[in-house]
Amino acid sequence: MPPDVHGGHGLHVVHESSLAALPIFGGFMLLLLLLASLTALYFWRSGRLGLPALGRSAAPELQARRILAERFARGDITTDDFLERASILNWTPGIETASNRRRRNKT
Repeated sequence: MPPDVHGGHGLHVVHESSLAALPIFGGFMLLLLLLASLTALYFWRSGRLGLPALGRSAAPELQARRILAERFARGDITTDDFLERASILNWTPGIETASNRRRRNKT
């Protein structure tokens, strides 16, 4: 008796089983994507993953401090002028706040 084309074990079983695996494969890929996203978020929040500023410039206060320090280093202003202007910016040169350290480490 010839084998039944549509019954029993044949090539159509392999074809159907491979299609049945598509939702499992898709779910696995979705799980991998979710895991990668959560890992990247963890590293970004902990400060280990520095992302570019994406069009943001440095805070104006930090820019003003940098310019003031450069002018003092070039000799454009005296020590008294430097300290007076630094106090106006609420800046004690040589002392770095925790928020500034975090900003510097992220960039």
